[in-house]
Amino acid sequence: MDYSAPTPQRSRIHAMELTFRLAEHSDVDRLIVYMRQLYVHDGTPFDEPAARRALDGVVRDRSLGRVWMIGDGRDTVGYVVLTLGYSLEYRGRDAFVDELFIQPSQRRQGIGTRALRLVEQACRDLGVRALHLEVERVNVAAQALYRRHGFVDHDRCLMTKWIED
Repeated sequence: MDYSAPTPQRSRIHAMELTFRLAEHSDVDRLIVYMRQLYVHDGTPFDEPAARRALDGVVRDRSLGRVWMIGDGRDTVGYVVLTLGYSLEYRGRDAFVDELFIQPSQRRQGIGTRALRLVEQACRDLGVRALHLEVERVNVAAQALYRRHGFVDHDRCLMTKWIED
């Protein structure tokens, strides 16, 4: 499937030509700006050199996942990242919607919905059996979007330990 093809999107406010294209190395600077905004919004510490290395890794190596730039026909308005993994519990390849960011002025116009549909189709094409995501507990708007798209809270606690060199 050609994920870079323009996709018509009718928003509640106005009609726009919504586009998704796979990110390239030349997009990393723009993506870093968006990542910083996302992390500030979520209250997550942002380490730009580490973020740049991780982002560049997934942009260059598609065995790790996909990064799409989201455009409105005039400019880039956000991005979505799908990272790939493997799980015995989910019987094979699984994936995470690792990050989804839409500029605040462009939210609540159906862009997140289109991004999730794109990611779901990519998962089908890649043989992914389960798609996961995590969302801040206080971000009820994002939770509502994800629930509308079939994501359910399994009442588990995601725990993380950083493995340092």
